[in-house]
Amino acid sequence: MHKAYVPYGTYWSTPFAKWQGALGHLHSMKLAANVARDTLANKKFPMDAIDLGILGITIPQPSSFFGLPWVTGMMGIPNVPGPTVSQACATSARVLQMAADEVEQGSAACALAVTADRCSNGATLVYPNPTGPGGTSLTEAWVFDNFNNDPFAMNAMIDTAENVAMRYQISTAEQHNVVLRRYEQYQDALANDRAFQRRYMVEAPITDANFRKRTGTLAGDEGVFAITAESLAKLKPVKPNGTVTFGGQTHPADGNAGMIVTTKERAAELAQDKFIEVQLLGFGQARVEKGHMPMAPVPAAQAALKAANLEIKDIDAVKTHNPFAVNDIVFARDTGFPVERMNNYGSSLIFGHPQGPTGMRSVIELIEELALRGGGNGLFTGCAAGDTGMAVVLNVSDTRKH
Repeated sequence: MHKAYVPYGTYWSTPFAKWQGALGHLHSMKLAANVARDTLANKKFPMDAIDLGILGITIPQPSSFFGLPWVTGMMGIPNVPGPTVSQACATSARVLQMAADEVEQGSAACALAVTADRCSNGATLVYPNPTGPGGTSLTEAWVFDNFNNDPFAMNAMIDTAENVAMRYQISTAEQHNVVLRRYEQYQDALANDRAFQRRYMVEAPITDANFRKRTGTLAGDEGVFAITAESLAKLKPVKPNGTVTFGGQTHPADGNAGMIVTTKERAAELAQDKFIEVQLLGFGQARVEKGHMPMAPVPAAQAALKAANLEIKDIDAVKTHNPFAVNDIVFARDTGFPVERMNNYGSSLIFGHPQGPTGMRSVIELIEELALRGGGNGLFTGCAAGDTGMAVVLNVSDTRKH
């Protein structure tokens, strides 16, 4: 990557709401369009600069067939085209890669990347089955059935964590130590009246299901429970003879996040702070043996580092999508990056996982962490369904430091 930049500050994430919580009744694409439109207006962003949109969403809802064009239409930029992407937990990284590639090859000058999902009230799909008894249809609960069964690996998501825990000999106690550290890091994001989160997080308007009457506002994450060593010690593994407890894994959530990707020159014009430069350096993807999903972030990260011509020793901050504490333990062991230094200010293990926007929020937090430290190289990596992973490498520089 040489040409793809993010104008500093032209990104956002709503708080993440717990499953069946404050956002559970709202169509995620409509909510994302309203949030993106209002956020960019508040930032005085010139909407006519956008010539490409990419929507990342993984859970179908009414009329989601129309995807990105519907979202940009609702945003008031009906001439902006673009695709809709669904790649489970790697959706955000893929959306950013596609936006960066379009800018690199010159087919877009300013791309809007929007990610949204609602795990709550997930769709139940009905499929025709003419060969069934009496033509009985097949049904699929999109969220539950796919969490519980990988049709290729023939296991549930939690089974992949147990498989990796067994291979690496990771105990429940070691997992809980990581959970405690991640909760401590999340508290840093809440310090001083959520000073860190306020650098990027926007409020989510709560309305009736028809988006006509506003009934409230979601200003901060919903569904994060207090975690102590004592509370974790009371938890038993979810699976018989297993190691992963409910405390050692994330929870489903709802929310949305977005970002602008453009050229270096345009980024300098559009940045909220003209002295901070954010460059996308490289992307990577990987797939590991079936049933071992938490191992995938490592080779994905290695591929992204290679693409950026960097090594792990060159990385100043790491953020991961860690649906299981096992993920971070494996990453630390295989790369040598200290597990306690990863995921400053928060991670999906603590604040929840709406799938599509999870990685986008993590990349945004990575940018802000590097901005606070005066610049540096950052790595985001995470696993996804199908024993896959995707990673992003970026650089943040502050010209006031030179």
